[in-house]
Amino acid sequence: MEIEIKTLDNSSAGSATLPDEIFAVAPRADVMARVVHWQLAKRRAGTHKVKGMGEVSGTTKKPYRQKGTGSARQGSLRAPQYRTGGAVHGPVVRDHGYDLPKKVRRLGLISALSQKAKDGKLIVLQSASGVDKTSELAKKLKSLGWTSALIVDAAVDENFGRAARNLPKIDILPTIGANVYDILNHEVLAITQAGLEGLKERLA
Repeated sequence: MEIEIKTLDNSSAGSATLPDEIFAVAPRADVMARVVHWQLAKRRAGTHKVKGMGEVSGTTKKPYRQKGTGSARQGSLRAPQYRTGGAVHGPVVRDHGYDLPKKVRRLGLISALSQKAKDGKLIVLQSASGVDKTSELAKKLKSLGWTSALIVDAAVDENFGRAARNLPKIDILPTIGANVYDILNHEVLAITQAGLEGLKERLA
């Protein structure tokens, strides 16, 4: 699969060959959904917490005697039916992450890449460097017609990353960080030539 290589100045810089086994596979929406759910589950902090009956402040003394008062029997003022009592079955600190097979994660990434290629939203960039100013980068991206783009490079150039940091919906990731959620969450996927080689090695 041949694709044109573009520069940040919106000019052509030759062509590149994309391997069909990575960029021309029939996209699996179900697999991509599984991978995205797995990513978002791992991202959750899981620090939500409420106090149970044994954790709230209060006396452990029985409020009143068991019989003879005409009221329902009670054993503690920390019981959940009281305003100052503990919560029942409330959230506790826990890890929401779970395991997903490597083959499923790999197929999800390949499906996301193939989906972008199928939609014509995959761009191969000559390089993602040489721009130090946010205003300069914004002009270049505007000439390319990109309002939402994920740029994948072998290693993120520090100055280029700093220039793109304040641009909304423009993100840069190293090859090792390319993931299904971020690819699908941006309109355009731009991969540098170095990033392309890195993806080939990663998915080989």
